[in-house]
Amino acid sequence: MKITLEQWQTFVTVVDEGSFAKAAEVLNKSQSSISYIIAKLQEQLPTPPLSQQGRKAEVTDAGKVLYRHAKNLLKDADDIEKAAQYLASGWEPEVTIAADAITPMSKILCALQDFSKTSPSTRIRLLETTLSGTDEALLSKQADIAITARIPPGFFGEPIGSASMVPVASPKHPLLRHEHKISEKELKQHRQIVVRDSGTKRELDAGWLGADQRWTVSYFSTSIESVKAGLGFAFIPQTHIEQELAEGSLRLLPLAIGGARDIPLYVIIGAQSSAGPAVTTVAKKLIKHLKT
Repeated sequence: MKITLEQWQTFVTVVDEGSFAKAAEVLNKSQSSISYIIAKLQEQLPTPPLSQQGRKAEVTDAGKVLYRHAKNLLKDADDIEKAAQYLASGWEPEVTIAADAITPMSKILCALQDFSKTSPSTRIRLLETTLSGTDEALLSKQADIAITARIPPGFFGEPIGSASMVPVASPKHPLLRHEHKISEKELKQHRQIVVRDSGTKRELDAGWLGADQRWTVSYFSTSIESVKAGLGFAFIPQTHIEQELAEGSLRLLPLAIGGARDIPLYVIIGAQSSAGPAVTTVAKKLIKHLKT
């Protein structure tokens, strides 16, 4: 016969309380039932975990090891019960978010941390997407929630502000050698670093000026490092490079026309009419943190 959770709980309580009598009070059982449960446990184990010293139960060396494992086992069992109750209440076991890479990641993480405080059993999948990749994740139902710059037909979006895309280059870049406003024609004569569209069905070229020299990378982090190395210029979300601008490793390009491009952002729930409480709560947390 296998040892039951009740036996391990009784053993742990006896160790914690130091006696059968106190354990009986904590577990609301008679002292005789505690003695019986521990006696059966002692019989089932090859090495006794407890030794009786008068009215006290002393833990053996083997018992100390078993005590640690039993504590972990009881915690795991408690977590399983809580997770089952949580799921039975209708909360989804997992929520997937497709977030356009221009969104401030620090605010997304703050929102998810806020959500996890009250809903630790719901798993989160965060997809970092770009351009049509965000819409694609939403339309193909890969994502429950999207943070995107466009609202696809048939969806409703909650505006959460905008991302400011600013033109930047290394301080040693040729475009910054002269103190004058830079024309679009002049800009096109230099290499532009562009973050690729993560979509697979259609590739968008938003942000590309049509420069003949073009390097395409997958992530803004790579774009930032490329620009810092003097390999070209790029339009990068200002929130992603505040430290680089402050320390001077990147500089804003003074354009003759334009400059910062403000791109509106929206939070969209994919299946709004059938969204469960976890999806709805995550969306509310994202809206709250991204609007601040």
